[in-house]
Amino acid sequence: MTTGVVVHPTHPAHPTAYLAATTDKNLELVLHVLPAIVVILAASALCGRLALLVKQPRVLGEMVAGVLLGPTLFGALFPEVQKAIFTPDVKPILYVLSTIGLTVFMFLVGAGLDHGGGNGKKDTKNAAVLAVSGILPSLLLGAAAAYLLYDRLSRPDVTPFEFALFIGGALSITAFPMLARILYERRLQNSPLGRMTLLGASIDDAAAWCFLAVLSAMHTGAGAMHVVRTIGFTALFALGMLTVVARMLRPMGSRIERTGHFGFDQMYIVIAIVLLSGLFTDYIGIYSVFGGFIAGLAMPRNPAFREALHSRMMDIVCVLLLPIFFAFSGLNTELGGIAGWAMIGPFLLILAAGFVGKYAGCALAMRGVGFSWRESWAVGGLMNARGLMILIFINIGLAQGMITKDVFSMLVLVAVITTAGAMPLYRWALPERLEQRMSPPTPQSKAASGSTPAEAEPVHA
Repeated sequence: MTTGVVVHPTHPAHPTAYLAATTDKNLELVLHVLPAIVVILAASALCGRLALLVKQPRVLGEMVAGVLLGPTLFGALFPEVQKAIFTPDVKPILYVLSTIGLTVFMFLVGAGLDHGGGNGKKDTKNAAVLAVSGILPSLLLGAAAAYLLYDRLSRPDVTPFEFALFIGGALSITAFPMLARILYERRLQNSPLGRMTLLGASIDDAAAWCFLAVLSAMHTGAGAMHVVRTIGFTALFALGMLTVVARMLRPMGSRIERTGHFGFDQMYIVIAIVLLSGLFTDYIGIYSVFGGFIAGLAMPRNPAFREALHSRMMDIVCVLLLPIFFAFSGLNTELGGIAGWAMIGPFLLILAAGFVGKYAGCALAMRGVGFSWRESWAVGGLMNARGLMILIFINIGLAQGMITKDVFSMLVLVAVITTAGAMPLYRWALPERLEQRMSPPTPQSKAASGSTPAEAEPVHA
């Protein structure tokens, strides 16, 4: 007896055919993703090497590679090829990989900080001063420039107050991941200057994301309670990680220090903490990178534990996952928004506000707390690097309708120019002969080949 119901061969009622169809679809997706990753790695390796040849950090070349793979160059010259490589079903996978890579990298940066080195309270105080000096001058100058340019650049449905605050907030960002890579490439992450700069930049960027949460709430009408909730959950998360979770992990660090064995069980625990931390901070509205960084700060302080983490995880993160992050961000970057000479004046004004606010503000503040002029100008140069963190910031603003494509393009150019100027300004202030005196004798720097690719390969290689 027949029921008259015809079941399609790929319907779950036919499990074998359905499984075969699903397998074919997954295989097709793999065949799309792998070529995209190969192209990303090839472009990153080439641009990274070119960056080293012109005495820029490799990470700047990787950032430029990501932008060039987007519509700015690759998409403009070979639009059909770019669409075939970076298909719509590939981009979500690249986003997941890039988010995981950036979160894990910042976890390794936090875990690698020498918590016990230097003058703890003094370093924290100096980092707080650096963060304030990195935010307020560029915020105020950027907001003033944006207010003057409101009639020429802003959308009519955005108030002058919102527009000014958004531009100022974008210019107050420091490229925390890029700054970390630069310091690791130069083996300065645990020097007094490097440790203070990393902490100051982390505070700077965390404040910038809280600031963006406030602006988004104002623009979308989410209300004050949404802002209070985001900032409150962030504070509770950081407090819980640095007290409760840190205490729970101390026995694991002591065991690894005693036995010298870092097994799979410990790795499962570490990875779970990192991913859950990133998930939580992303959920409450603060980018997952800060969840990873706080999770790193909560890790055991034992040198053996830190060295084991870096030797196992840093290579694959820097070589594979971070280039994917840069490429994914570059795919959403379009530099065609500046049209004609009429935009040159506004662009130069925004660039000057961002540059002077960060560079001079941070340098003068560091000189005020006792650093030499050379060290102060070096810190100012590093903090002036904005990298792709500002691109994430302005992509959110563009998606929410707070800025136009012209303003977006201007801020992309500001990011590239200030980031490219960071290392020349740093080297001008601290030549290599002076920089080498600041590098601490860490276990990583004593290793024959280094424990990370950044440490094993100096930036001038």
